[in-house]
Amino acid sequence: MASIQTTAGGMPVLILKEGTKESKGREAQKNNIMAAKLIAEIVKTSLGPRGMDKMLVDNLGDVTITNDGATILKEIDVQHPAAKMMVEVAKSVDNEVGDGTTSSVVFAGALLERAEELINKDVHPSVIVDGYNAAAEQALKLLEKIAVQVDVSDKDMLLKIARTSMDSKLVSEDSPLLGQIVVDATKQVAEKTDEGGLKVDLDDIKVEKKAGGSMRDTKLIRGIVLDKEVVHAGMPKRIEKAKIALVNSALEIEKTEMSAEIRISDPQQMQMFLEEENRMLKSMVDKIKASGANVVLCQKGIDDIAQHYLAKAGVLAVRRVKESDMTKMSRATGARIVNNLDDLTSKDLGSAELVEERKVETDKWVFIEGCKNPKSVTILVRGGSQRVVDEAERSLHDALMVMKDVLEKPAIVAGGGAPEAYIANELRQWSSSQEGRAQLAVQKFADALDAIPLNLAENAGMDPIDTMTELRAKQSKGAKWTGVDARNTQVADMYKQNVLEPVVVKQQIIKSATEVASMLLRIDDVIAASKSKMPSGPPGGGGMGGMGGMGGMGME
Repeated sequence: MASIQTTAGGMPVLILKEGTKESKGREAQKNNIMAAKLIAEIVKTSLGPRGMDKMLVDNLGDVTITNDGATILKEIDVQHPAAKMMVEVAKSVDNEVGDGTTSSVVFAGALLERAEELINKDVHPSVIVDGYNAAAEQALKLLEKIAVQVDVSDKDMLLKIARTSMDSKLVSEDSPLLGQIVVDATKQVAEKTDEGGLKVDLDDIKVEKKAGGSMRDTKLIRGIVLDKEVVHAGMPKRIEKAKIALVNSALEIEKTEMSAEIRISDPQQMQMFLEEENRMLKSMVDKIKASGANVVLCQKGIDDIAQHYLAKAGVLAVRRVKESDMTKMSRATGARIVNNLDDLTSKDLGSAELVEERKVETDKWVFIEGCKNPKSVTILVRGGSQRVVDEAERSLHDALMVMKDVLEKPAIVAGGGAPEAYIANELRQWSSSQEGRAQLAVQKFADALDAIPLNLAENAGMDPIDTMTELRAKQSKGAKWTGVDARNTQVADMYKQNVLEPVVVKQQIIKSATEVASMLLRIDDVIAASKSKMPSGPPGGGGMGGMGGMGGMGME
């Protein structure tokens, strides 16, 4: 419907284009809150160690089985604009801290649900937003207060944190082994910063996955795995004490840039021309040999004749290696990437205990392992089927991110909804210091925080009311680490249960959820434009269209 107003003369005045939809005030808020709550409903059941998984099938029939909040929301095609904002929350939490995506969406949904109760009692959305922001600020302070500092050299502690991240996933059975791998990998690539802390770049940890074997066959390789095979059958397939050259230029004769032609009047000239090409390729291989390299990894192509000479020289070569892999290789083996073969010296070579081509399932891969102090490592994930391997990779990503969070900011809290329950309790007492209606919003914020332990209990099949009353009773007696132990379906001290999470994750959940809830509550008018029809005409039509295209290109 177009928005129509009648003037005194009784003439209708069209303000919005025909076909435009508009919803105002309460109706707009209601719709937005409803959409956001539905998104929270979808992921709610996948929270915690007893959470269920979702099977997502796309329009090509590809199946994804996961309980990672961010993955679920990325895979489903969300149409409603408010729902899209909830999906963005999950994505931003995933990119920033890696874990806690489901919690952030559940919490944001709970905040909006509680806000709706206040709006129905005629509390203005701006008042609610102010109350929420004040409560979030206080909640972050309380988190800082209860956080426990961790010694990053304490491997047992790190292992507990890594395992907590995986315990709610499909891989929980194998979390002791995978946790060990995650801790070793992140510790290996961590680097000291100038301030004395640690910095971890997860790009240095390559995760390769291959269906086959079982999850227990997953292993950490102190080096790099390339999903390429050795280029020539005559080359050695295994080289110990490898000296590795990383070459960024092609081992081929470059064609001329312009179209050139060579006139040959004598068959002998043809022969000389071909011999000269061979000689140039041989001299390239000689340069590699002279440097002492016995393994060559080339980012570009390797000519057949060059392959022949390399095979004769007993050099193992791999071609068309990805640039990202070259960089990782350089960090793992200590080799320098060389752009020009003339510059290659023995100083540029990297070293590894072993370079070997192995068969992984049906593919041949090259393993470069046993590097001295690799600053880049590979985790080779195995599992019974492709779906299992995909989910294991997602779980490892979360665990690696959590490890990175802890190494960079070594402070933790217990899991199982304990910090949420503690903060909710404290906020209820603190709300009495607030004036006016903002006090109500702070109390609703506390109620929304309780949604996390409540959902954990529901997903574990516990009685939600009994659980929450017991939890609040213990919390009010000062047992701040009391949470929902979903594994054993009881209320227990989660710190003693070794359920530990980085404080950064919890902070990010509160920040992101509060921001999106505030943003949605401020909206009181949704104007959806009508679908505009494309002007008909010949494709690539009029001069103006062409100009626009040119302008766009120019801007780039």
